Amino acid sequence: MSGPNPKTVPLGPAKDDKKKSGGSVLNRLKARRTPGGEGGPEHKRITPVTEQELRALDSLRPEHVLGLGRVTENYLCKPEDNIYNIDFTRFKIRDLETGTVLFEIFTPAFLRLRTVGATVEFTVGDKPVNNFRMIERHYFRDHVLKSFDFDFGFCIPNSRNTCEHIYEFPQLAEDLVRLMIENPYETRSDSFYFVDNKLIMHNKADYAYNGGQ
Repeated sequence: MSGPNPKTVPLGPAKDDKKKSGGSVLNRLKARRTPGGEGGPEHKRITPVTEQELRALDSLRPEHVLGLGRVTENYLCKPEDNIYNIDFTRFKIRDLETGTVLFEIFTPAFLRLRTVGATVEFTVGDKPVNNFRMIERHYFRDHVLKSFDFDFGFCIPNSRNTCEHIYEFPQLAEDLVRLMIENPYETRSDSFYFVDNKLIMHNKADYAYNGGQ
């Protein structure tokens, strides 16, 4: 896996330093969804768009990135757009069915997991963060595998926060699993972060599932 490096981190408030660990400590977050796999009013008014069309806009909202049909080649915002100084500091992935912690090397068995928890710790600067939200879209080549949509809610200024995202993975066809294993780093993702429905951060990652082979 390329991109975020999983590290162990406990759930709950951090014990150290000057960051507050009070009202904005979060726990398990399930993606908003409907039986069809997507949720929220934006999903009902999605218009397909290209990366080039989005780059021409002054600001981006959740419904804009939900219309993308393929992974982006470039970042859709600048580092200075993160005016809230949100910084992700720790990351851990585990299989929720067995409790096994998954590290940097992913094996083919990862693609057959159904529910995975990703624990993240992040700090917030001196501005309050309203309606903090992440939309994460996973692709293999030009095919959308899954779109996840998480609400962090409100985060108080100068706080350190921890939450666990619950990823419910779709069952993949065996032919697709084989292609994803045989073609490392062609599985990619975009993670878009919004505050008050305005894009402030954009992270990208690519993945290899041939570990141990």
